[in-house]
Amino acid sequence: MAVDPELLAILVCPKSRGPLEVVELPAALRTSLVDKYREHFRDEEPVVEQALYCSESGLVYPIVSDIPILLIDEALPASSIGR
Repeated sequence: MAVDPELLAILVCPKSRGPLEVVELPAALRTSLVDKYREHFRDEEPVVEQALYCSESGLVYPIVSDIPILLIDEALPASSIGR
């Protein structure tokens, strides 16, 4: 499921307050994030395909089962998506 454009318009990076853009995650990174977040889901497999990227902070925030994880401590470096 895609991020609602209205929601994306109001979300900002928690670190820089810069704009966010939706990016696709590489397959290997998707797999590792599913493994990481699996413990938080009891009856279903987490779905991780996209993330929110901030060019100002250089951070990538995963979207797990349609929930943007906008925590600086959970963010990935831009290099994880080749940026």
